[in-house]
Amino acid sequence: MRRLSFFLVLLAGAAPGATLFMGTYHDTVIAFDEAKGQIVSTIPLTTGLPSSLRLSQDKKTLYATTGDYSGIEVIDLATRKVTNHFVLNTPTRRFRFNAAGVPDPDGKFLYTVTTEMNKLADHYEIGKPKYTVIDLAAQKIAKTFDVAKDDEIAIGGGRGRALLEISTDGKYLYHFGEKVLILKTDDFKVVDRLDLSKPDLPGMEDIGFGGQLDSIGEPGMHVSLFNSADPVVHNRVFGIGRFDLNTRQMTFDPIGPAQPAMMGLQVAPDKTHAYTVVTSGGALGNKRCEFWQIDMHNDRITSTREFACRSRFSFGMSGDGKKLYIYGAGFEIDVFDAATLQHERTWDLQNDTTGGGLIVVP
Repeated sequence: MRRLSFFLVLLAGAAPGATLFMGTYHDTVIAFDEAKGQIVSTIPLTTGLPSSLRLSQDKKTLYATTGDYSGIEVIDLATRKVTNHFVLNTPTRRFRFNAAGVPDPDGKFLYTVTTEMNKLADHYEIGKPKYTVIDLAAQKIAKTFDVAKDDEIAIGGGRGRALLEISTDGKYLYHFGEKVLILKTDDFKVVDRLDLSKPDLPGMEDIGFGGQLDSIGEPGMHVSLFNSADPVVHNRVFGIGRFDLNTRQMTFDPIGPAQPAMMGLQVAPDKTHAYTVVTSGGALGNKRCEFWQIDMHNDRITSTREFACRSRFSFGMSGDGKKLYIYGAGFEIDVFDAATLQHERTWDLQNDTTGGGLIVVP
C-alpha cells in the first residue's frame, strides 16, 4: 500500500448545497450539486486534460495540473472561474509531473516533483526527477533541486505519483514513499529521513503508508491506512497511521489482518465509524469488492457487504458521513447508504471523469 495512485482529496461538506468537483475528459472541471443530483456548472480549462486536483489550506482555491502540455490552472471556488493558467512545456523542453503538487499556505508557490525531457537533434535527453518550485505569479519554474542519490529509491525513482504534504507554516515539505523525507522548503535540504521499514515504534516493523484520510480533516496531520508486521512471526495487520507534520511523530492503531488490497479509509465526522473498500480475487470476473464498516472506538469491523465491482474505481464519502461513493473511470457515481451499505442510486455525470481526484466542498 506504499505506492499511491493519483492523488484523492475528500473534505467535509456534504450537507445540502455541498458540491463535488471532478476533472473530466472534456478538459473541464465539473461542479456537481449533491442535493440536486446534477451538474450546476462547468469550468473549462485551457491547458488540457486535468490529471490532478489539490485544494488550498484555506479551502478557497483549487489547483489543477494538466497532462497535455504540463499545465497548471488555478480556480477560485467562490466564483468557479480560472484565475491563472500557464504551461511549463516549450517546443524543445517537456516536463512530466511525478507528484500531484502541494501549494504553500500563501498560495504563491506550488511544490512538486518533475522529470525534464530535452529534445535534441536526434533524440530526447531524459533527466532525473527533481524537486520543483513553481512560481504561480511568474508562471514558471522558479527553482529545481536534485534528489540525493540515496533518496532516489526511497521516493520511487520518479515512477508513479508521489505524495507530498506541507507543514502549516510552509517551512517543511514531507515526501511519503518507502521513507518519509522531511525537507526545508527554502533550500530543500533533507533534515530528517524516517525509514518506514525500521520505525521507532515498539514491536512493529515494515510499515507502509497508504491513501490519505482527508475526511478526518485534522490540520497539520497526515493520516492514512497502513500495513504493518510484528518482528517475531511477521503477522501482517492493517490499521490507521497518523503522522504529525509539526512534531514528526507517528502513532497508529491496528485494526485487523492485512488484506490483498484496500482503498483508503473514510471516517465519519463524529469519528465513531469509518469505512473502507476491500478487493480480492484478482481481476475482471474473479474480482470481489466489499464495503467494511469499522467501529473506531473499539477498532473492530462491525459490518461488511459485497457490491458490484468496476474494472477501475475510487472510493469516497459525503461530508455528513451518511453516503458512500464509488466513482471514477466512467460517467457515473454510485451512491450507497453508509448505515446499511446498500446501493441507493446512480448519478449520471454525463462526462467521463479522469483519475485526477474528487473534492467535496460545502
